[in-house]
Amino acid sequence: MHQYPQHQGYQEQQAHQEDHEQQAHAQPKRSRRRIWISAVVALALLLGGGGFAAWKLDWLSGNGEAVSFGKNPPQAQAPAPETSEPGAPATPAKPSGDPDVLMPAGPKSDFKQTTRLDDGTIIAKTRLAGAKSGFEGDVWVWAPKEYDDPKYAKSGFPVLIALPGGNGFPANYWSDRSLGLQKAIGEGVQAGTSLPFIVIMPVLNPDAKYYYDGSDIPGQAKMGTWMAEDVPDFAKANFRTYKSRDGWAFMGSSSGAFVGMKTVLQHPDRFKAVIASGGEIVPDSPLWKGHQAEMDANNPEELAQKLIDGNGPEVYINFQIGTKESGKERMTKFQQQYGKGPVKITIRDIQNGEHNGWHYVRGMKEGSLEWVSKVLKGPKPEAG
Repeated sequence: MHQYPQHQGYQEQQAHQEDHEQQAHAQPKRSRRRIWISAVVALALLLGGGGFAAWKLDWLSGNGEAVSFGKNPPQAQAPAPETSEPGAPATPAKPSGDPDVLMPAGPKSDFKQTTRLDDGTIIAKTRLAGAKSGFEGDVWVWAPKEYDDPKYAKSGFPVLIALPGGNGFPANYWSDRSLGLQKAIGEGVQAGTSLPFIVIMPVLNPDAKYYYDGSDIPGQAKMGTWMAEDVPDFAKANFRTYKSRDGWAFMGSSSGAFVGMKTVLQHPDRFKAVIASGGEIVPDSPLWKGHQAEMDANNPEELAQKLIDGNGPEVYINFQIGTKESGKERMTKFQQQYGKGPVKITIRDIQNGEHNGWHYVRGMKEGSLEWVSKVLKGPKPEAG
């Protein structure tokens, strides 16, 4: 396996997630899973009632079963008798108030639960065949509990596309509840410091051998098209979102931070903001060899300058960097050179933070979630 020094800090974390996935695949039958759960319950009972409560086995319940998001869709609206022909079908209810709301376009994907959070929300996985990129890969999703609240049945929700570091294949480690990303968002909603984001977590690369810079490298899988077009199209097909870029952002760590930032700068008409944690600034895949022009077209430095020269549209970049990791000088230099005009750049220091997802989530809780929530638009409850 080709190793990239700037991404090695995530290999242990990626291995943890891969082990998690392998365990899930190793238990395809509900009976086997139930046997395993029963053994854990028996052990917990031996520990006493308090010990049993501490195990909190609810997050295992339902894994592998079908999941349906949006349990309270707008009801069909009966046609007006004086204008409709007999037997005409009911007209679907339209989003109220905000013309920017985009209702699910379909076709619906088949989701299987991978874990349940303490608040009852679900992380689920599906297989996406990218119609535009031709690449097929796994995607994990999470919707906040507000998504199923009838008050928001006609409202759009902001989308946060979360990208992992390391190989980013075959799993996306942000789908692991132990990192706490979804919990941080849920708690932020309750505290009034975060919007209730829908979190989309696609695989980052098509294999574990190379890193593809989230780009359409000639002769390789079109990972740029996958990330900028197929993944958002998938979100629009399955969830109530927004037509405008005001409801779309990325977050990522290490290699995923680079891809998120690059994609926002490359497609400012589709995406508005990115939280980029511990990431690189320039493309570095060995697969670019012999394709300098194409690599330049995917270089955030070139893309930022193009936005500055064209006077917009505005994009928002929030770098996160731990005080115990290297790389801040790259972020500072980029901010000094390109943080002007339409390119809005901030840098958040995570005190005693290291190059890992747990510390980046802490940084998000300490301020980056609130930052991105002020940049994007949130759902609006229906009056009454």
